[in-house]
Amino acid sequence: MKKLCVIFILNLAYLQLLAQEKDTTSYHPNKINNFSILPLPAIAYNPANGWMFGVAASNSWFMGDPSSTHQSNLVFNFLYTTKKQWIISSKSNVFLADDQWNLIGDWRYFITSQPTYGLGSNSPNETSYLAPTQSDVLVGEQQMDFTLIRFYETLLRRVGDSEFYLGVGYHLDIHQKIENFLDEDATITGEFSHDYYNESLGFPTDSYTLSGISLNAVMENRDVPVSPYEKNYAMISYKINPEFLGSDKSSSTLLLDYRHYFKLSDTRNRHIIAAWAYGNFLVSGDLPYMNLPAIGWDMFGRTGRGYAQGRFRGENMAYTEVEYRFPLQRNKDLFGGTVFVNAASFSSKMTAEKLMQKINPGYGLGLRVMINKEKRTTITADYAFGQKGNSGFYLNINESF
Repeated sequence: MKKLCVIFILNLAYLQLLAQEKDTTSYHPNKINNFSILPLPAIAYNPANGWMFGVAASNSWFMGDPSSTHQSNLVFNFLYTTKKQWIISSKSNVFLADDQWNLIGDWRYFITSQPTYGLGSNSPNETSYLAPTQSDVLVGEQQMDFTLIRFYETLLRRVGDSEFYLGVGYHLDIHQKIENFLDEDATITGEFSHDYYNESLGFPTDSYTLSGISLNAVMENRDVPVSPYEKNYAMISYKINPEFLGSDKSSSTLLLDYRHYFKLSDTRNRHIIAAWAYGNFLVSGDLPYMNLPAIGWDMFGRTGRGYAQGRFRGENMAYTEVEYRFPLQRNKDLFGGTVFVNAASFSSKMTAEKLMQKINPGYGLGLRVMINKEKRTTITADYAFGQKGNSGFYLNINESF
């Protein structure tokens, strides 16, 4: 852990110098369309990918008068990991002049791997059999290699002068080259959870497509979306995935997302309690295994600190988190800290498990380094703990939510 801290501190110092240089030469908070992007050497870490190295770019800018237009944000990553994965992604939240339009994008190309553990909140860490009805189906850790192509783009129109937006989106997920396997020293054999689930519902096991449109309602009331100090945010997204748009089977889902930020001090903005409630539910039809709601598969991969991405999965997901954010300096905002707790629950028809029947909590603490005060660009480092020996270190950019 000492070595990790040294690497982290050196990386932060480098980013801080670059950020300070860029601030003094190019950023003017009152200038419209102040867009410039500079790829920088990047280092990140999480339990699913290990250490990630490559280039990353993050920028915030205004598409209109800052007094009437929210700050837009773009995060781009081109990374290679110590687990021999390629992670290429672009995630954007763009507000046009006077907040009349909001464009939300999530584009990804992954050549990746991660373990899956079966469905529901009761899946064990160690590989065993699903009992009692499917005694030859594996649960617990099972390795998966796959390629993911994702294209999500949502267009929202502001309703009058309110904080509400209505709009539509298109969402495409293509999973390819899916391979399941166990570790070389595994002594157990059986049918993989992924293959059993897909075969039972008539999905292919090596590749599948989910393609659909969404109807969306959003309330955007945060002061700065990437690192809010106050107010709230809400989203309702109903997705329809028909076969005629390319989905292997028709389905529909409902996504609910609410976040609230309680500012605790009028003089120190970074004293905040942030609360997050998130739900993702299968409404009709069936989804392929890797498209089922899962921990860590939200847009920025921030749900479920304390567990690896994909550790829990099911037809329905309920999640909540509360975080206290605070400054670590008396009069400056460079360094900050956080403590947080979260809880997740999943349902599964395969295991006859109901939502909220089992809850998996997580908790942890973290360090924050604000490398650009005007844009509130922040490097975050968290260590979190879950149940049954699950834990993880997370190194990212911008707040978790």
